[in-house]
Amino acid sequence: MKRQIVAKEVPLAEITLRKYEKPYNLKDRDLVKKLCLSIGLLQPGDSRDVVVDVFSVLLKNDALTSLEVEEKVIASRKSKKLPPIGIASSNIRRHLKRLKDMFLIENKGNSYRITENAKLSEIFTEKIEQYYLKTISERVKEYFEALDGE
Repeated sequence: MKRQIVAKEVPLAEITLRKYEKPYNLKDRDLVKKLCLSIGLLQPGDSRDVVVDVFSVLLKNDALTSLEVEEKVIASRKSKKLPPIGIASSNIRRHLKRLKDMFLIENKGNSYRITENAKLSEIFTEKIEQYYLKTISERVKEYFEALDGE
């Protein structure tokens, strides 16, 4: 029996948003982890959470190369007695790309930094909410309208 080949639909953009309790008593890594969960950079129950450390390191430093990020992530995980899972250079670079794709960080030469050294709330409003989320929402609306016209 031949298997039917199904075309894979590749989205132009996507975002996952989750609502959790208010961040009253969260600090440092736990707060970054909850934000990563909230915007889909981390999946609930996922033990491979090195993206939290990558983001945390960038939040605490002005501009770092990917090698410096890797070194600081390893040191951070070691100091918190977290397993050295996901700390390969290729994985660190993958998480840097994911953070960049979400407009949270940017390249400046060979270094990475928080986008325009702005506050995260400003980045969310300007880049994610008003631009990224709006374009996704508008396209989804076009599909609804196309079905209304049938």
